[in-house]
Amino acid sequence: MSVVLLVIIGAAAGFLATRLMDVQTSVPVTVAIGVLGALVGSLLLRLVLAMTGMAFGFLGAVLGAIALIWLWQRFFHN
Repeated sequence: MSVVLLVIIGAAAGFLATRLMDVQTSVPVTVAIGVLGALVGSLLLRLVLAMTGMAFGFLGAVLGAIALIWLWQRFFHN
């Protein structure tokens, strides 16, 4: 993400966050809150998505193993 886009999104996010939390700040502080919030939020979201991805990967591995056991029992085991 380019720096200009980060500042624009940060300004909008900071504006919304300060209004939702009923905080009166200057424009530079509002932009800083938004930019830092965007960085922290993206890191947290990536962590949650990575953990969710690992959980679904584990679930897929278990389901795949169950399918292979079922196929083995069905067709190759007496």
